[in-house]
Amino acid sequence: MQPERAVLVEACVDSVTSSRHAVLAGAGRLEVCANLVEGGVTPSLGMLATIRERVPVPVHALIRPRGGDFLYNEDEMAVMLRDIAACRGAGADGVVIGALSTLGAVDREITRRLIDAARPLTVTFHRAFDLARDAGEALEDLVALGVERVLTSGQAGTAEAGMAMLARLVSDAGERITILAGGGIDEGNAARIVRETGVREIHVGGGRAVPSRMAFRRDGVAMGKPYQPDEYRRVETDPERVRAIVREVD
Repeated sequence: MQPERAVLVEACVDSVTSSRHAVLAGAGRLEVCANLVEGGVTPSLGMLATIRERVPVPVHALIRPRGGDFLYNEDEMAVMLRDIAACRGAGADGVVIGALSTLGAVDREITRRLIDAARPLTVTFHRAFDLARDAGEALEDLVALGVERVLTSGQAGTAEAGMAMLARLVSDAGERITILAGGGIDEGNAARIVRETGVREIHVGGGRAVPSRMAFRRDGVAMGKPYQPDEYRRVETDPERVRAIVREVD
């Protein structure tokens, strides 16, 4: 059993080991995701189910089919609906979703469909909120939709920079929806953010670099590519390039 605390600390984790470390350190809830370099996407079912078996705290699964923006088409919607069903089957206690319209409002239709698919699980709207055009309007939309909480940095680069907006959101939200502060919260600023905004839940990473245990290493061969986060640009398969490659080898 975790001790009851005045402020709930939710840890963002992308491995079973990280989940166990976070809970042993006192995290009261986990958000499980993969590919944190792109801000997180939906985790594998194997990882989610294993984490659910090994930790005693609520486990929420991120539902995000790709990096980039939060404007989704029907193909991506179909993926998210299946991911929600699969995560529920794997034992998730909640899901973390987010969708915006082209003009930067909460996409109420998509969000409603995702909420309906998720129930009776808890629903959190993630930091897509921080890219919405109007925080007050977005908050009211989420309240009307029945979302339990919103993860936000106060529409700033970090929660520390967004403290004024976070305090306003906490005041506007009242008891209707929980404001979960996140974005660059660490041991150096957590107490101040809580004190000056009034949030009762915070979202943290608490990561550290861990070197590989490989003794043999192959220089000059990389599995990944250099990556610069950009919510307004993503890589997508170009059929002309694939067609050209097929022609070359055919």
